[in-house]
Amino acid sequence: MEYYLVKWKGWPDSTNTWEPLQNLKCPLLLQQFSNDKHNYLSQVNKGKAISLKDNNKALKPAIAEYIVKKAKQRIALQRWQDELNRRKNHKGMIFVENTVDLEGPPSDFYYINEYKPAPGISLVNEATFGCSCTDCFFEKCCPAEAGVLLAYNKNQQIKIPPGTPIYECNSRCQCGPDCPNRIVQKGTQYSLCIFRTSNGCGWGVKTLVKIKRMSFVMEYVGEVITSEEAERRGQLYDNKGITYLFDLDYESDEFTVDAARYGNVSHFVNHSCDPNLQVFNVFIDNLDTRLPRIALFSTRTIYAGEELTFDYQMKGSGDISSDSVDHSPAKKRVRTVCKCGAVTCRGYLN
Repeated sequence: MEYYLVKWKGWPDSTNTWEPLQNLKCPLLLQQFSNDKHNYLSQVNKGKAISLKDNNKALKPAIAEYIVKKAKQRIALQRWQDELNRRKNHKGMIFVENTVDLEGPPSDFYYINEYKPAPGISLVNEATFGCSCTDCFFEKCCPAEAGVLLAYNKNQQIKIPPGTPIYECNSRCQCGPDCPNRIVQKGTQYSLCIFRTSNGCGWGVKTLVKIKRMSFVMEYVGEVITSEEAERRGQLYDNKGITYLFDLDYESDEFTVDAARYGNVSHFVNHSCDPNLQVFNVFIDNLDTRLPRIALFSTRTIYAGEELTFDYQMKGSGDISSDSVDHSPAKKRVRTVCKCGAVTCRGYLN
C-alpha cells in the first residue's frame, strides 16, 4: 500500500502524518505531486532512455526535496499573486506562473500603480484647466488645446504616430468616465500573467487574452528620480546585468523612471529588438512636459499566450535612444547581452 507524508494546513511539521491514499481527499495536490515527480525525473533523465516509473519502495531524497520545494514555491507564488491583485487598481487580473525552475517571488519589489517621486521631487497631479465638451470626439477638446490631434479612434485604438504626445481628458474636464478620450487613465483592461521564461530571460509577461492592434496595454511606472541619480544607479544596474531605467526625455532630460524596486506588471516585461509594444508619452492631470506618463500600446494583434515585449532603447519620441549607438569613452559601461532572438537583434540591451 502507498503512504504519503502529509503536512496539515495550520499545524507544525511535528504533527505530520503518513496516510494511505484512501484517506486523502485532495485530488489537485495529488496531481501536483505526480506532476512534480514526473518533471523532476524528466529533467534528471533528459536524453537518457530510462523509464520514468519509480519502482523503489521510497522516493529518493533528491526527488522528495524537489517536490517539497516545488510545493512551497507554489504556495509563495499564490500568495504573491493574491498580493498583486489586492494592490492593483485596474480591471485586468494578474496571474503568476513558474513551470521552469524553483525561483520564488522577487524579494525586493513593491507593487505601485502610479509614479513614486523620490525625495525632493514634486509631482503636481492636478490639472489647471479642463474641457467642457459634451462629445469630446467631435468638439475642440484637450488635445486641440495642446495643439495635437485626439489620439484615439472610436474603437479605442491609437491612431497617431509614435512620437506624438497623447493628451487625455483630466479631472477638471466636464465629460464623464465614458469619454472616448479616457483610455490610459483607466488602467490595464487585460488579464496578464507574470511567468518564468525558459530562455534564460528570467520573468516575463504574457497576455491571457487576445489584444487588438494599436490598443493600450499598460503603463510603465516606477520611482521618479533625477537624471544624475539615474546615471549613478545605471552603473550599478549594468554591473548586475539588469535594466529598469526609462528616461523621461519628451522635452527635457531632467528625470528618469526607475522600476527596479517600485513598479507594476511592466517591471517584468522583457526587451525585444522586434517588440509588440510601442511607447507613447501621455499627459492627463500632470501637464508638466518634463514628466510625461509612459504608456505601452500594441503594435499588432497579440494572441492569448503570447509574450509581451518592448524595446528598452525606445524613447517616447519613437526614436532609438542614442545610448544604443554612442559608445564613446564617456558612455562606456558594462554591456548586457540581448537574448530576444529576433532576426533584427542588435546584440545588446544597452
